[in-house]
Order: sequence, then structure tokens, then C-alpha cells
Amino acid sequence: MDEGKLCGIRQNCLPHNGTSLPRDRSSEKGVSLLEMLVVVTLIAIMISISYPAISSGLETIRLNSAAESVVAFLDGALTRADRKQMMTEVILLPRESKLLVRSPEPGFMRELQLPEGVSISRIAPEVQGLDPANPRTFFVYPGGSAPRIGVELVNRRGSRRFVRVDPITGVPVIEKGEISQP
Repeated sequence: MDEGKLCGIRQNCLPHNGTSLPRDRSSEKGVSLLEMLVVVTLIAIMISISYPAISSGLETIRLNSAAESVVAFLDGALTRADRKQMMTEVILLPRESKLLVRSPEPGFMRELQLPEGVSISRIAPEVQGLDPANPRTFFVYPGGSAPRIGVELVNRRGSRRFVRVDPITGVPVIEKGEISQP
């Protein structure tokens, strides 16, 4: 060992007078604070640019899922009336964004709550003088023709889906975009 230097375990040798020798930084591992800040800033910029597209996609997925749930719910009400040979009542509650199905069978009631951000904007056919936000009731009779039910769903971004029961086939279908009065 040199007399003028003290060497430790890591072999960082210091001269006896207390000043350090220049180190070779190429062997050090890790990132500096400045490098980390640059990376975090780039990630934040990428997220802020892509957020509107991602949130719009999630809203559309939520709306499509709600429309498919309404189709299944209405189809279940139509099928129940035929299979049980009992009248079934379909109640649409726009203020609560909810659909109900009831029948005379004791204890039978089904409820469909629409997801947050999706609401019922219109029920067809429209009735003159009736507030569109009021509940509407439709009756499904066994062996009868399917009632003319239409429910327009809207999300926060204004995208719309119209779910209607085709009176000829009795099958609920989804229509996209602006829908005129059926």
C-alpha cells in the first residue's frame, strides 16, 4: 500500500491530505435525478395526449355494454311472458336510469340498473303531453304481438344507442346514432 494513500474496502483511495482522487464514473450504476425527471415528464406528456382517446373509448364501451344489457333484459321479459303464459310488465324509469320487469307470479321482479354515465334520454313511442322523464309502463302478453318499445341511451359524451323491440319479429335490436321517431 502507498504510504500517501488510505484504501478502504471499495478501493476508493484518498490521498493522505484529505482531497479525493478523480473517479471513473463509467463503472457507477443507476440514474441521476435529472434523467429520472426527464423520463417522468415524457410519460406525463404521453398520458395527457392519449387520455381523451382512452376515456372516450371507455365511455363507448360502457354505452355499448348498457345497450346489450337492455337488449338481454327486454328479451328476457318477452321470453318470460311466452314461457310462463303470464302477462309481464316492463317499467322504464328514466330518472333513475333503471328498468324493471314484474309479473303476477309471487315474488318475481327483475331490475336492471344502467352503469354510471349512461342514462335513458328518450322512450318511444313518445306520448303527447307526458314528461319524457316520467316512468313508462309496457305490458307484454303471452302469445300477443310484441309491444313497440324503444329506449334511447346516451352517455356523457353524447353518444347514443337506440334499443327497440321490432314489432314484427319481437326481437330487441340496437341502432346507433341519431334515431328518428319510430
